[in-house]
Formats: sequence, structure tokens, C-alpha cells
Amino acid sequence: MKYGPGDAFLSILLFVVAAGCEVGGVWLIWKWRREGWRWPYFILGAILLVLFGIVVALQKQGFGRTLAALGGFSIGVSALWNWSTNTSETDRWDVVGGVIAWAGACIIMFVPRE
Repeated sequence: MKYGPGDAFLSILLFVVAAGCEVGGVWLIWKWRREGWRWPYFILGAILLVLFGIVVALQKQGFGRTLAALGGFSIGVSALWNWSTNTSETDRWDVVGGVIAWAGACIIMFVPRE
């Protein structure tokens, strides 16, 4: 499948939104289970995880390729989430790993195939 600039932008946007739903949903469920947050956080986390599945399904590529590329975006968004919530110190290797993961995801999704 060939991607034009608009297609690539939409695909990246969908990946970022999906990864945000995934990481946010898991984080809320983590807080509910591990830190005793109230049950509405669990419900909100579950809703975000359902939205994650819906947003991922909007991608044009097939399931396997989409899920493989999503992993790279999830790694990057997780590193950003860690940095923004200040749960632990984000270092240069977190950033380097996130950039490499994003680059790998873009190669998987956007390199033209015969």
C-alpha cells in the first residue's frame, strides 16, 4: 500500500491517539489496582482501552503490520507519559529508545513495497 503525505499524517495521528488511549487506559487501571484509586478510574481506563481498539482498527494497513508499528508508537508515548507524569526520571536512553522505536514503526508502515 502506498501512502501519500496526507495518508501518512492521518496514520501517524491515529497511532498517537491509539497509543495515548492505550497508555492512559493501562495507567488508570494500574493506579486503581496498585495504588487504591477508586473504581471510576478503572471504568475510565477500560473505556480508553476500548477506544484504543477502535482507533487502531481505523488504520489502512493489515492487522499484523499495524500492530507491529503500533508497538513503536506505544514505546514512545510511554516514555513521554513517564516524563510528563514524573513517575521516574526520564533519561537520554529513554529518549533514544523512543526515537528508534518511532523510526522503526515508520519504516514498517510507510516504506513502499512492491
